[in-house]
Amino acid sequence: MRKRKSLFERLADNRLVHTLLSIFLGFLVGAVFLAVMGLSVGAAYGRLLNSVTSVKGFSYVVVYAIPYIMTGLSVAFSFKTGVFNIGAEGQFVVGSMAAAVMGILLGSLPKPLLIPLCFLAAMAAGALWGIIVGFLKTQWGINEVLSMIMFNWIAFYLSNFIAGLPAIKSEGTAEATKNIAANASTLFSKEFIKSLGLCPTANWGILVAIAMTVLVWFIIEKTTLGYELKAVGYNKFAAEYGGIHVNRSILTALAISGALAGLAGALQLMGMGSRISVFSSQEGFGFAGIVVALMGCSNPFGVLLAGVFYGALIYGGSKLNLVGAPTQLVNVIVGTVVFFIAISVIFRNLKYLRRRPKKPPTPAVQAAGKDGEAK
Repeated sequence: MRKRKSLFERLADNRLVHTLLSIFLGFLVGAVFLAVMGLSVGAAYGRLLNSVTSVKGFSYVVVYAIPYIMTGLSVAFSFKTGVFNIGAEGQFVVGSMAAAVMGILLGSLPKPLLIPLCFLAAMAAGALWGIIVGFLKTQWGINEVLSMIMFNWIAFYLSNFIAGLPAIKSEGTAEATKNIAANASTLFSKEFIKSLGLCPTANWGILVAIAMTVLVWFIIEKTTLGYELKAVGYNKFAAEYGGIHVNRSILTALAISGALAGLAGALQLMGMGSRISVFSSQEGFGFAGIVVALMGCSNPFGVLLAGVFYGALIYGGSKLNLVGAPTQLVNVIVGTVVFFIAISVIFRNLKYLRRRPKKPPTPAVQAAGKDGEAK
């Protein structure tokens, strides 16, 4: 008969508990750093909390969270299917540039037509970037992590090249593209923003992010495709034995993952950026998606909450200098959280500390037992 787990054992096996404990430890380490620097922990964390709880502050949090939610979904989807998508950064970049090209060259189209076209172009570009890497992996066995790192840099320089084309480049002195047409913007109207007291960049991209969260969950948990992709992720040899086309599943997973990251780039451009500057370094949205996916336990709804939490840290952290605390404190907290999530196996093993091994019987007891059996 299987022994029922105690409450402590169930908590030790729960990934949500691991994540919450990791977040607590992250803030604890941040508090230690503040104390060592002679700064007030209460003032710093109070400022962090106050900056994200007002209506305007929380609207900033939501705007900041949109790209992190989308890249987190991208990485989480690939995690579920056994592929480590470290190329979300490049897929984000090509997706944002594809949306920018559409928003600039086709700016005369009506808004109900132009916005979906920008979204589709971004998703197609991101999916293509993922499929190329998948093709290299499935056809020639090239490691996808190395390929994705290289393709991140290819996307970086390709974006800079396109930004310099005469039809795309800004007509002023700025090293950036032209602004996308107003018809391609996802911003709320100024009247709506003013009436609710929202931030100037408040937009309805969060609705797209929520819709994508539900769609990704539905694909993974409720469809045959999701079952096949998860089966390949668990054990590709067993999946192939069961009749699943492994290479096709890998290509499909990378295409969907890339499309999500590409859409993240479009939402960032159309809701906050309006144009793309010539990059001097990688922006890091794709890499932040890895952090968000880890904090969300690769669960779509967990990723949604983790993206909002990460957005709150980034926005709130930018206000820490108002109380004399370094803005880099957020990086310390996030790094600590990721570290403890990565070693969360330690939390699972804590349950064994409560198990006391049974003491072996003494020789006298063993001898008495044998005498009884002999009689």
